[in-house]
Amino acid sequence: MSNQSCSGEVAGWVPPGYGERYVLKEWCGTGETRLCSLVSKDRAHKPMVKGNGAQRESDGVVVPSMGVQNNAPGGKGPDFGQAGERGKHEGIAGTARYNDLNRLPPVGKVQQLQRQLWLAAKRSPERRFHALYDRIYRSDVLEEAWKRVRSNRGAAGVDRETLAMVEEYGVERMLQELQDALRAGKYRPSPVRRRDIPKPDGGVRPLGIPTVRDRVVQQATRLVLESIFEADFCASSYGYRPKRSATDAMETIRKAFPMGYVFALECDIRGYFDSIDHGRLLEAVGERVCDRRVLKLVRKWLQAGVMEESVLRETVTGTPQGGVISPLLANIYLHALDRICASRGHGTLVRYADDFVVMCRSQEEAEAALGLVKEVLTELGLELHPEKTRIVDLREGRNGFDFLGCHFHARVSGRQLERGERRYYLHRWPSVRSMKRVREKIRNRTGRNRVGVRDVRVLISDLNPILRGWGAYHRTGNAAIKFIVLDRYIVERLRGFLVKRYGRNLRTGQSKRWTRDWFESLGLYRLRGTIRYPGAA
Repeated sequence: MSNQSCSGEVAGWVPPGYGERYVLKEWCGTGETRLCSLVSKDRAHKPMVKGNGAQRESDGVVVPSMGVQNNAPGGKGPDFGQAGERGKHEGIAGTARYNDLNRLPPVGKVQQLQRQLWLAAKRSPERRFHALYDRIYRSDVLEEAWKRVRSNRGAAGVDRETLAMVEEYGVERMLQELQDALRAGKYRPSPVRRRDIPKPDGGVRPLGIPTVRDRVVQQATRLVLESIFEADFCASSYGYRPKRSATDAMETIRKAFPMGYVFALECDIRGYFDSIDHGRLLEAVGERVCDRRVLKLVRKWLQAGVMEESVLRETVTGTPQGGVISPLLANIYLHALDRICASRGHGTLVRYADDFVVMCRSQEEAEAALGLVKEVLTELGLELHPEKTRIVDLREGRNGFDFLGCHFHARVSGRQLERGERRYYLHRWPSVRSMKRVREKIRNRTGRNRVGVRDVRVLISDLNPILRGWGAYHRTGNAAIKFIVLDRYIVERLRGFLVKRYGRNLRTGQSKRWTRDWFESLGLYRLRGTIRYPGAA
């Protein structure tokens, strides 16, 4: 390589006293020659913004003028901005290249901390982080944790302290007390309040509600730990993760069917959140975190106990559903299943928390995947639910299965059938259980207990949030017919409410004007016509 610079000057001389750690570099975009250190240092700088797409000085081709020991010859190519190839590392910080941290758009301190932790964990898969506890009680982290707890709302814990009571007491005062307790090592979590939530199949789901203060500390811990474990989680996990959703999981299943994955292994873990072994969970967390204070903090939450009907019950296994950090711990515990299934190659795993489906190409592969899943779960101290675990043959629409509130079934493409081609695609629509549940919610808000309401618009304002949320979840599938059916049901319920409301005062022909268009003119949300392609939803 020639030592002649772009400006005509010789760039090979290094001032005395600098040695091998420095080198002269030429900026061919400007013709400048600069003395640069080979040791990276953090320097505060302000990038210059130029209009009309002008090139920055650092966008020119950087060519080392001297040979560098233990390094490849040549230099770095020019920075073509957004026209170049973007990195492929997706995580909590989004799409970013490891070496471009300073080029990312400015963010808050908490998100910057998360990016730094994620990048460090991604660069070093075997690294164990030892200094995380002081990040948890940082003022900005606790403030961000409170904002998220406040936005999620939620009921009071065993101390009966609500969010409104905390605001009246003083948020800054409460956060300062938590910070002092964490710094001094005097923080002690309270037991969670037990509440049973009825399930559609007739059972109950135990829900554990921590206190507001415990939720803030758990959220702060999650902000710090989630970035580290997000760098390790597999692409097969979709539940309770940043930038991932149930729609993404269902789309993965839909796209796998045309590729030959025509058998589905439908699995459900029996009593997952109540069966997690504390020792194995702490070992899984310890694979990435060696800060004893953080591990002790997690152990305190696991062993805090449950308050049920004024009786304190100790918890030996499990993590309470309803805790802020419980979803993260649940994903950490099942990460071994994701990793082993990915390495063995028995089908394509799609997991959302404790519900998962393995898409396979043949019956034999599905049976092999079932044996592998049972083996891994046995090592984790878990077992599959026998009634909810089965192998489904999806070929030619023979059978279907329910997953995440949707029913999956193969259907023939109508357009291709008109051309004489018979090709099947995997469709999904709201399951029978999902339809039953939303009908029950509508019935409870339009029943005889609401006859005292004088204006039907009050009922419409109560129904719209339910319809918007339920419709937004199912609108990316093939739910057009189900949406029309539910729209008719809502109109029937509202018309029946008005008939009961007027009673003997109902005039002849008055109910005929209570049509769907009339209710929609009063603001009723319409489901039909809201179907969207997943990419545009």
